[in-house]
Amino acid sequence: MSRSSSRNATSASMSLEVTRHLIAGGIDGIVLPPPLCEAEAILDLLAEARIPTVSVASGRPSDDVLAVRIDDREAALTMTRHIMALGHRRIGFITGNPNLSASARRLEGYGAALQEAGIAVDETLIQPGLYTYRSGLDAAEALLALPEPPTAIFSSNDDMAAATVAVAHRRGLDVPGDLTVCGFDDTIMSTAIWPELTTVYQPIADMARDRGRDARRRDLSPGRSRDRRSPPVARLHADPSPVGRRTAAAPARGPGHDPRPKTAINRCSMPTQRA
Repeated sequence: MSRSSSRNATSASMSLEVTRHLIAGGIDGIVLPPPLCEAEAILDLLAEARIPTVSVASGRPSDDVLAVRIDDREAALTMTRHIMALGHRRIGFITGNPNLSASARRLEGYGAALQEAGIAVDETLIQPGLYTYRSGLDAAEALLALPEPPTAIFSSNDDMAAATVAVAHRRGLDVPGDLTVCGFDDTIMSTAIWPELTTVYQPIADMARDRGRDARRRDLSPGRSRDRRSPPVARLHADPSPVGRRTAAAPARGPGHDPRPKTAINRCSMPTQRA
């Protein structure tokens, strides 16, 4: 078993144990953010215990839980359009964890935006990520090491976008002067770095709070009898318009600009953490 697989197995086991502990403690309900919202073992455990459950940001919500999400495909499509409207044509993309359905939807949106603009999808501009800062570092290094690197990089979440900004700075690139960087989710990370990230707003806390109120009000628990033709999935779509901050701009010298390192400088995007 690989080191990452071992870590994932340990994490899953710990999550199950925590869930059992919460159930034993007599919780009235639970909110499951990603990736727990798609953890079948946890969902089955909660269903068996008849605990009201809210799934947040799952791309494939179960019929047995209240759920809330945005349209990940549309949001990614809108952000990619925004980047192209600035003049970019070589746009790198860092994918999310392949075990989460939202990752595929965000990649679909990126590809759809390129295709509608008549731009062929270049597989070399798509790098795998895991929604972690470390995976973002590796993906950004791979993209910026290409013979013809992208002039913009769109990451599937803010942690990986923050890592991309750090890599750009380490390579002597100005963001957004030499490289546009955009994220997804509008988490606290998006405003904790310099420059602040242009990103997609996903109000996870607000969505979870609203669905939690619904769960209490309707006393809707997994396993109870309900009409399967009308699953309790609330498709609450956040405004997919980008949150414009300071990491997106037109290519420095047009669509063909090559953002290669010019001088090595010692800058770090994280105010309290060295890349």
